[in-house]
Amino acid sequence: MRYRMLDANGDCSFGQGQANFYVDQVEGVAQAVATRLKLNLGEWFLDTTDGTPFDTQVLGKYTQASYDAAIQARILGTPGVTGITAYSSSFNGQTRTLTITATISTAYGSTTITVPI
Repeated sequence: MRYRMLDANGDCSFGQGQANFYVDQVEGVAQAVATRLKLNLGEWFLDTTDGTPFDTQVLGKYTQASYDAAIQARILGTPGVTGITAYSSSFNGQTRTLTITATISTAYGSTTITVPI
């Protein structure tokens, strides 16, 4: 797996050749999971069927069961992910932020990711 690194602002990094890529590393898979979770369904013009179903399964009252299932399916659908070892989600009503924390098994090892959405 080859995945371009993101800088501190979340933009693609350029200018350092192969050093700008994760190649067969757990960090690349973790970044792929985070970017997949943040993609809203229908947002990408080249494939409007790809994305996290925020409008239909995540947003709203009493939707934790449906959004946990949708988010876990998104994680498991990421190339390189072989399983989810631990998963939790927490919603902060003050900041209106959903934070996903998951320990994932990948083809290159295991890692824990925390993704605020």
